Amino acid sequence: MRKILFMATIMAATVCIAQTEIKEDFVPSSKNQPGQEYPMVNSQGYARFRIQAPNAQSVSVSLGLGGNGGTKLEKGADGYWTGTTSGPMDEGFHYYHLTIDGGTFNDPGTNNYYGSSRWESGIEIPTYRTGDSDIYAERDIPHGEVHEIKFWCKETGSLKRAFVYTPPTYSSDKAKVHYPVLYLQHGYGEDETAWFTQGHADLIMDNLIADGKIRPFIVVTTYGMINHAKFGQIATFDYSPFERVLCDELIPYVDSHFRTIANKDNRAMAGLSMGGFTTQVVTLARPEVFGYYGLLSGGSYTPQDITDPKQVRKIFVSCGSKEGGDRIMKQAEDLRAAGIDAMGYVSEGTAHEFLTWRRALYEMAQYFWGK
Repeated sequence: MRKILFMATIMAATVCIAQTEIKEDFVPSSKNQPGQEYPMVNSQGYARFRIQAPNAQSVSVSLGLGGNGGTKLEKGADGYWTGTTSGPMDEGFHYYHLTIDGGTFNDPGTNNYYGSSRWESGIEIPTYRTGDSDIYAERDIPHGEVHEIKFWCKETGSLKRAFVYTPPTYSSDKAKVHYPVLYLQHGYGEDETAWFTQGHADLIMDNLIADGKIRPFIVVTTYGMINHAKFGQIATFDYSPFERVLCDELIPYVDSHFRTIANKDNRAMAGLSMGGFTTQVVTLARPEVFGYYGLLSGGSYTPQDITDPKQVRKIFVSCGSKEGGDRIMKQAEDLRAAGIDAMGYVSEGTAHEFLTWRRALYEMAQYFWGK
């Protein structure tokens, strides 16, 4: 009986999906290159692609619900290949690429973003259904600045790059106020550009400050895999070289070149995915450096990890509901039971993706330094 009911449920769901009418209100993705019409997105979350490849035998897009093959495109008489995802995508930003006759290519219609250890095409599925774009909306408000800095790295014997967000009041502040700092790490296959391009961290900060929800603070991003972790070897990755670069080189540089409050009680570290694992390792190895810890879909803390609850002011742990939110809330509950100030946050309806982490940053910023 259970099997019959299960099959009936699947068949009913299949019929429902088949009967869903795709709205023809497609508009160009906000991530497109100037003047490019495709890829397009609609209000339901579908994505549509159009690629010129008159001599190709097959074209598919890695983004989609069509299994390992992604979304397969169909060739028209004009030599253009066109196709629409078989279902709505999660809202927010997604990487993707084209497969043309077995080769991997980027979509010439959209901008490229560093992810998957290469420059990938990117698409933004609008948040029509949830309205979450409000947290990173482009508004007529005071905006901070994102500075690109270069510092000589003794650990690697080379010049390294970091980005530093300063809040809107930083450059105009005649009182020369000093600010707390968040060191924010990217995920595997990404780099120091991710949080300010894919993640819109600067816009999230600007909006929180304008709405009076947080105390202004500085955000710093830098490349975390200086010894180049290979896919499949993350479990045995050595985080110590980056720990030394961050704690012994970059932080002193930032403290000497920007108006920071240079102590652990005003310094946080957080990261998404592999950046979360990096955060876990570095914060536990250097409890004298950071007072606030944040794990976004990566890493974990147990009460046994925190030998002295007074060593940390606050811990934030989060993930998307499609990643297993129960374990995140249990982790926060266990930390609180041990006398540690901890918050768990689950992004509803999202997976291991940037809308999850945009939402998490929005919540974490208020938890760390909210008004």
